[in-house]
Amino acid sequence: MNIALIGSGGREHALCQKIHESKLSKKIICIPGNAGTSKIAQNIDVDFLNFKKLLKTIKFYKIDTVIVGPEEPLVKGIVDFLDRHKIKVFGPNKYAAKLEGSKSFVKLICRKNKIPTAKFKICKKQKDVINFIKNNKFPLVVKADGLAAGKGVTICQNKKQILKVSNDIFKGKFLNSKKLVLEEFLEGEEASYFLIVDKNSFKFFGSAQDHKRVGEKDQGPNTGGMGAYSPAPIITKNLESKIIKKIVNPTLMELKKRGKSYTGFLYIGLMIKNNEPYLIEYNVRMGDPECQVIIPRLKTDILKIFNHALRNKLNKIKIKWKKLSCMTIVLCSKGYPSKYKKNQLIKNINKIITNKHLFIFHAGTKLINNKLLSNGGRVLNITSTGKLFKKIRENILKTIKKINWKNGFFRKDIGWRVI
Repeated sequence: MNIALIGSGGREHALCQKIHESKLSKKIICIPGNAGTSKIAQNIDVDFLNFKKLLKTIKFYKIDTVIVGPEEPLVKGIVDFLDRHKIKVFGPNKYAAKLEGSKSFVKLICRKNKIPTAKFKICKKQKDVINFIKNNKFPLVVKADGLAAGKGVTICQNKKQILKVSNDIFKGKFLNSKKLVLEEFLEGEEASYFLIVDKNSFKFFGSAQDHKRVGEKDQGPNTGGMGAYSPAPIITKNLESKIIKKIVNPTLMELKKRGKSYTGFLYIGLMIKNNEPYLIEYNVRMGDPECQVIIPRLKTDILKIFNHALRNKLNKIKIKWKKLSCMTIVLCSKGYPSKYKKNQLIKNINKIITNKHLFIFHAGTKLINNKLLSNGGRVLNITSTGKLFKKIRENILKTIKKINWKNGFFRKDIGWRVI
């Protein structure tokens, strides 16, 4: 099979590695890819949001199946576009992708189907915000309605802060958000639960817990994720059955009733309180960095899984997992998630010998004249598998010491809940 993989992050490098290992894989192109994917696939520098140019590239390379990594092309309708041109593509259609593309869309599905989630109000003007504040205690959560590159959620501690944050959104801080969702603040333990879905059924695709805050002891601003581990011990069989019954089934049935069945990865962001799951958010793709700790644990050929999903025959395949745990620590550019420098030289990567238990997934990297340079905020994912999280983390930290990158930083306490 000839595969095109859309995206350039650590998630895409992890997916690319697994596709590369598949017996069904013949040729892989990554659009645009990164320094890591260039070692196992052909990187093509095409703007994947320019669907017409993308289509030309797909036809030129005789691609059989397209796998979409990030959310933006999905929300903008890449699946519908490629479907119209008879190209096989793995991911949800534009309507179903509103599960990530619109916070208010999800909340209204929750209200209609009694899905457990935080108490909320959809606000189109400042007056709506003021009315919600009157009847609810701080802290409160403000969420921009549309995609906001991971920067659209703010936990507000007082009235002054919430009015400023909401006013910025109403004034167009985020291009995709003309409105916002106000929520009560849910306390508990966060976890991520993943499924692979076709029009008839779905299969479990791993659980994980990530670390959003930039600083150790979960201090500082939110990021795209500083590290993660899988599986998430908090997700027991008992809790899993509640997630399926109370959250997943009602959502997928609602989309089906509307004639917009879901296909693709589905990421369920949860808050667990007193052994009860509450929906925080949906994402319509694999998480990043969660993908980097789930994919190394996958035993079944990933292209076989995609093929079954695209033929709506997921119920005919058994997805097997290695009896291993996995952790990743993200190396970031100094200054992230605020301003940081790009094009900083990273040395000694080639001297590190990776193996079946140690992986280096590239994210914001590029190769110029055979030199590895930083090209983003989150740059490398040092990932390891094993039996005990403590030993896994020790292995990762030893590996990080071998990397010579003066402009990088990382959290040393990833996995503190399980160590």
